[in-house]
Amino acid sequence: MVTGSSASDLPLPSEAALAHSARLCAHIAAEVAQSGGRIGFDRYMELALYAPGLGYYSAGATKFGAEGDFVTAPELTPLFGRTLAAPCAHWLEQLGSEAWLLELGAGSGALAADLLETLAQCGQLPATYAILERSAELRERQRAMLRRRVPELLNRVRWLDVLPAVPIEGVLLANEVLDALPVVRAYKNGSGWTELQVGGDTARGFADAQAPASPALIAQLEAIESALGWVLPPGYTTELQPWLPAWMASLGASFSRGAMLWIDYGLPRHLYYHPERVSGTLRCHYRHRAHNDPYCWPGLQDITAWVDFTALAEAAQAAGWRVDGYTTQAAFLIGAGIESHLGRLDLVADYNLLQRTKRLLMPGEMGEAFKVMALAKGGIESPIAFELLDQRARLWPTV
Repeated sequence: MVTGSSASDLPLPSEAALAHSARLCAHIAAEVAQSGGRIGFDRYMELALYAPGLGYYSAGATKFGAEGDFVTAPELTPLFGRTLAAPCAHWLEQLGSEAWLLELGAGSGALAADLLETLAQCGQLPATYAILERSAELRERQRAMLRRRVPELLNRVRWLDVLPAVPIEGVLLANEVLDALPVVRAYKNGSGWTELQVGGDTARGFADAQAPASPALIAQLEAIESALGWVLPPGYTTELQPWLPAWMASLGASFSRGAMLWIDYGLPRHLYYHPERVSGTLRCHYRHRAHNDPYCWPGLQDITAWVDFTALAEAAQAAGWRVDGYTTQAAFLIGAGIESHLGRLDLVADYNLLQRTKRLLMPGEMGEAFKVMALAKGGIESPIAFELLDQRARLWPTV
């Protein structure tokens, strides 16, 4: 991925793509007008990514892989899913023959296919492989992928619109999910915290619009500063997910017993809100270029923010989950046995696959930027994959 691009450096979309973006802009502009001239950035991000038939993840353009805008680990190499199968099998064995494996946002379906293939080989298939997917277009891609790769296992797969109403026993897997969920943006000026909302229309385009921060948002930001032990400076911009505790409570209520595995790029709180991170973590992805303009061609680019893993851990604990592991993706994959999969590759015939897999582990690539967190409840023991490098203390540093 090319990073550091400005929006002016991006390749121009096709006329059809620009027309699609214009339709989404009109949809967003109508809501801005109905809301008195501005909406929260979280609402803008929700519409830009998920508006039915128009949002980035709801429309038909290719998102993943070489022809899309970014590459996820399952698209790079099947060894990612094959390695994740080991900790999933460890949990499924403890949960018994009726256990579920629930994947949030399954992308192209590549991870589901790799997991099901490998779990079948080791005799530890879940009774149900459920996929919670909002995008009808992505559901069809996932179904086609699984029909092609594991047709004999399709009877175990089901797609969900909402979380299970009756609590299940199972494993939840979320790979690059939280980074694409809406964030509230806050800016600190000389007088204190404000909320960065979104104003504009189809003629002028959209832009940041400062608005008074709500008492609840101010209280959350002040609580973060108190936990950090320092006050963030004027000119500081950051992102928050205030809905995270309620969302984790809903997820927790769907499981009577089980484990969760969260994989995403992010940081513990004291690094996420570092005083020098004055511009926040918001990033946009278009044709394998990263830039910082969320208002460029709405509907044609991904919008993401890094994950505050301390906030995730605290929301999980409040919902009754135990934080069983937190480490880098590289350490987790090595601890889960990726080297045994690498050892089966032919250095000549599988050279390209080997090089792609290295990206999962290299510090300058995905190995350090991506973190992995395991949560559990109901007496479930976590796998040894986290024993190589236990970084849970970094979530709440004492110094």
